[in-house]
Amino acid sequence: MRPYRKLIAVMIACLLMMTCAPALAEPVTINFWHHYSAQSAENETLMNVLIPAFEAENPDIRVNAVSHEWAELHDKVLVSANSNALPDVARCDIAWLPEFQKMGILVALDEEMPDFASVSGALLESAMSTAVIDGHDYALALNTNSKIVFCNTAMLEAAGVGVPTTIEEWAQALRSLSGENENGQQIWGWNEPALAGWNICPFIWSFGGSLTDAQQTVASGYLNGPQTVKAVETFAAMVQEGCITGFNAGDIPMTDGFGTGRYAMMLEGPWKSAELAGAYPDVAYTTAPIPAGEGGSISVLGGEDIAMFSTANREAAWKFMQFMTGEFAQTEMAKCGQIPVNRAALASDVVKNADYAPFIEAIQTAKARPTVAAWSEMDNDLSVAMTAIVTGEKTAQEALDELAVRWDALLR
Repeated sequence: MRPYRKLIAVMIACLLMMTCAPALAEPVTINFWHHYSAQSAENETLMNVLIPAFEAENPDIRVNAVSHEWAELHDKVLVSANSNALPDVARCDIAWLPEFQKMGILVALDEEMPDFASVSGALLESAMSTAVIDGHDYALALNTNSKIVFCNTAMLEAAGVGVPTTIEEWAQALRSLSGENENGQQIWGWNEPALAGWNICPFIWSFGGSLTDAQQTVASGYLNGPQTVKAVETFAAMVQEGCITGFNAGDIPMTDGFGTGRYAMMLEGPWKSAELAGAYPDVAYTTAPIPAGEGGSISVLGGEDIAMFSTANREAAWKFMQFMTGEFAQTEMAKCGQIPVNRAALASDVVKNADYAPFIEAIQTAKARPTVAAWSEMDNDLSVAMTAIVTGEKTAQEALDELAVRWDALLR
């Protein structure tokens, strides 16, 4: 019986060891909210390339990525802040950060991440400047961009129009390009999908106008100043003459209109090249800077930052942020039309072969929209005012005078 007793003792010891052994830790799950379109190449790369690669490198972390529409994501963060249901990390438009920081829901990375300086040092300084608020860094730059003019070559040739280089040439070109084509279809010289700051600011700045003073503390005298009024009047005149469309419900979507010869020109970013290559690979087009006015050729600085929220699992979130701004992820996203902010990725053959040079050139003189906490509300007000102007409900001077007073109050 003794051998059996010994076997039983060993079995009991093994059971005790198994009972006392600590359970394997479950992987940490972080929530990543973004506004890559669910059907886009960016989202496909995120879900099928980047997240699997990150999780393979970090088997103790899982990433739950959730896609939202651009405006929906902004509002979702605002609502979630009140219910303490924020994500760990989010891809934020650079214009949102001041508002989120004022709410106290962002992590100051330079204060809390010991290796912040080395991580951020690998990124473009100009792009990183979009995350600096009150002397602290509240995000890492994720991608940068600006907009240039896309011109449908066949439409310009048919109208005998050259690529416009000045505002005066632009207005005349739009008149020549708009009307009916040989099939009796209405065509337009310019497509503009919205009337917000992202769309209107390049015209205002190129005319020599501005939205606020340099300190971003007052709008009166700037938003309703003569150059800004002239820019808006010129834009509205082109709409009223039937040369600009795209912002009305039911208008032909931008890519489809351009690809099928209904829109001759549009002001868009590097992602549009990828969209056209996929949807309309045979359409011939050329690109150019936005036509220059009294203020020069000034486009709008765009891009997104990746930010960490105050309720995040900070260690896991920081690892993911470093990965998304690293050379591998940035190069993969460059294949989808995203201009990298990582210096090594920016120097890669992928970027060189994608011919981002015109966009990178535009970034050199592009301006950012006001980096103020009230910008989202100000931007909505601008869209309302622009709608009243282009429909003829108000003159540009009347609408901008009223808007300047409202913006003054929001900026105080």
